[in-house]
Amino acid sequence: MEKYESKQQQIHHPAALIYPIISRLDLLSPALKDKVEEWEATEDSCSFKVKGFKVALRIAEKVENKHVKIVADEGGVPIDFAFWIQLHQVDERDTRVRMVLHAELNMMMKMMVGGKIQSGLDQAVEGLATALNNFR
Repeated sequence: MEKYESKQQQIHHPAALIYPIISRLDLLSPALKDKVEEWEATEDSCSFKVKGFKVALRIAEKVENKHVKIVADEGGVPIDFAFWIQLHQVDERDTRVRMVLHAELNMMMKMMVGGKIQSGLDQAVEGLATALNNFR
């Protein structure tokens, strides 16, 4: 299984303020509804289409103020993977966020998409940090 880690980003809020937002997939609706097709979400699962490809995800594990683990749900992504959003509170106004992806990729897929996965994770964590830093 391949491991991809985003760079770490700083959020100027305590983990207790950030965690309730990242631990509910239905709270992503405003950010993603216009970017994907057929978006549907509950607190612990979501499904959507990207370029005609169906994706179904579910939250497999939550550790309050520490991390959320997301995996493929049945009928979703044909790749075995686990995706974490990790939080580390340094002090009251400094929480670090990182995204980690473990994915089962064959050599060809790794060569084709490995670099794109890494840059995608880095962009995603930057976007998440920006959005959370602007949260009041």
